Amino acid sequence: MKKIEIIGVPLDLGAGRRGVDVGPSAIRLAGIHERMKKLGYQVLDQGDLHIDVPETLVIENARLKYLPEIETVLTNLAARVDSSLTEGNFPLILGGDHSIAIGTFSGVAGHFKKKNKKIGLIWIDAHGDMNTHETTPSGNIHGMSFAALLGKGARELTCIHGDYQKIAPENAVLIGAHCLDLEEQKRILDSGITVFTMEEIDRRGMYDVMVEAMDIAFQGTDGAHLSFDMDAIDPDFAPGVGTPVPGGLTYREAHLTMEMLAKSGKLTSIEIVETNPVLDVRNQTAELSVELILSALGKRIL
Repeated sequence: MKKIEIIGVPLDLGAGRRGVDVGPSAIRLAGIHERMKKLGYQVLDQGDLHIDVPETLVIENARLKYLPEIETVLTNLAARVDSSLTEGNFPLILGGDHSIAIGTFSGVAGHFKKKNKKIGLIWIDAHGDMNTHETTPSGNIHGMSFAALLGKGARELTCIHGDYQKIAPENAVLIGAHCLDLEEQKRILDSGITVFTMEEIDRRGMYDVMVEAMDIAFQGTDGAHLSFDMDAIDPDFAPGVGTPVPGGLTYREAHLTMEMLAKSGKLTSIEIVETNPVLDVRNQTAELSVELILSALGKRIL
């Protein structure tokens, strides 16, 4: 029986508004434990990482808000994820804002690097998260996470769990982008990653996009980590997210994505981020988060 280890990371220091820190609790409240057990999984949940609340902190650098505190959380998270994989578990990380992906994927990459293995990255997001402290319009670190994993930006972020580039661009895929800063657009085009915007999903359909995305992420690797930002989904279906943007994935497109990844059998780990119960309607977005996790773990219609 496969063991799922839940790691809660109630971090909102990397975002521009409060609320995503309650995301892990809302997803648990939506029944994630019981529903995974019904799929035949053993569930291990040792609670959340400790996070200081912003009201007790001082911003030292307006272009890298709460950097020391975030660095500490990411360092602890990376070690926890690495340890989880070493113990043979499947890490399921509940966020929190998307800056946690730096810690999550650094832990995944570090685990496989020790085995001389490569790992892919599937990043589903309305945004590119490809800013650095030099280009950021806000100073919010959740907009720098993808860039950091590619070795770009503040050294405190790029060197989490090891001083090396965590993901090779040829095995990194961004899906669902439709809200990008002008400077960020240039950085994405120069990064070498593959991007499937909402425009391309509209033209080609989700199935064809995912077939190509999985080919890229799994080519020459031992699997891939899934980083799923709930703001990739249209607010009609997921109103409670950190940064809602109209024109995102539909309910069925999101589920098809997860169903195809489950069928591949090549996911190493999953994180769900930016669920914001403060902005939600009757915990709708947390409920959808749980449903998508279940689809990624093998739940089928028939």
